[in-house]
Amino acid sequence: MLLKSHGKLVMVGAPEKPVELPVLPLLMGGMKETQEMLDFAATHNITPDIEVVPMDYVNTALERLLKSDVKYRFVLNIGNTLNKKMRMGSIM
Repeated sequence: MLLKSHGKLVMVGAPEKPVELPVLPLLMGGMKETQEMLDFAATHNITPDIEVVPMDYVNTALERLLKSDVKYRFVLNIGNTLNKKMRMGSIM
């Protein structure tokens, strides 16, 4: 079930148990819709505007967010972060 932007979902009837609706699929669609969107983006060479930053840069990235010094979205690259910390002996 998809709702248009600012659409209303009206439940008719009184169920015996509370109705639980997962929020994430309501916000961005389910797996099928997500896959269709990714396929469309790939077919039409649509890419996100992002700035990939290493985990060590996270505090600076937060400072930049607070200063509105961000043109795109930040994506934290956490690859090998755990391995690096283990090599440095900072993991218990």
